[in-house]
Amino acid sequence: MAPKSKLSERIPVLNEYIRQHGRAPTQEELRRLFRVKSRNTAFVLAKGFVRAGVLIRTATGRLVAPPQRAASTVRLLGSVAAGFPSPAEESLLNTMTLDEYLITKPTATFMLRVEGDSMIDAGILPDDVVLVERGRTVRNGDIVIACIDGQWTMKYFYKDATGVRLEAANKKYPTIRPIHKLAVEGVVSSVIRKLL
Repeated sequence: MAPKSKLSERIPVLNEYIRQHGRAPTQEELRRLFRVKSRNTAFVLAKGFVRAGVLIRTATGRLVAPPQRAASTVRLLGSVAAGFPSPAEESLLNTMTLDEYLITKPTATFMLRVEGDSMIDAGILPDDVVLVERGRTVRNGDIVIACIDGQWTMKYFYKDATGVRLEAANKKYPTIRPIHKLAVEGVVSSVIRKLL
């Protein structure tokens, strides 16, 4: 078993991996992440993380991250002019969690990090994070995550008499129409961008 001190030193590394990838590492990824040679050592590490409550092992043996803890609340202090300047006055209007503000169906929502520039004219930039809601009725003009002929993409969704088409928000990219198969995984509900 990994010593307690060693395990506690490794938890921040594991949490950072989960934050970056949006999922728990596999046992093989744990082995590589902590640069251990033996698969048995990786198994012992996984067991320690499960015991510490940092990971959960499913009935099928898969490692998963525990459900997120309740988000901390942030104070809503007022509003700010984005046009002409106005006198600033701070007063506590309310408190809210960002989860409450951004997510309406937590069990149906997942996050993806954006790669590429096909949606920049919609204000979605590379390295942004999008929140995607499964099971929502898809309407024309929605931004969707879809698998089209075996390839995953994020595009505007349109359906008309000629069928379904996916449109980029960047003139460099052509319209995409499915040849064989299209599966919409979810609708983008929010975009998160860290400025600092």
